[in-house]
Amino acid sequence: MWSLVLMGLAGLLVGGALSFRQQKSPRWVQIVFYGLAGMSLLAAYLLTLPAS
Repeated sequence: MWSLVLMGLAGLLVGGALSFRQQKSPRWVQIVFYGLAGMSLLAAYLLTLPAS
């Protein structure tokens, strides 16, 4: 369940980064959004691993 929420959040963050790119915002804002999206996908993946 939480992995799906995190994947959806990652999609929103990537969309935000693309939107900021079209608006010619500073480069660091786009990098932050892509970084947060990557961390969200990593967390979603880690939640799918079996607990041992």
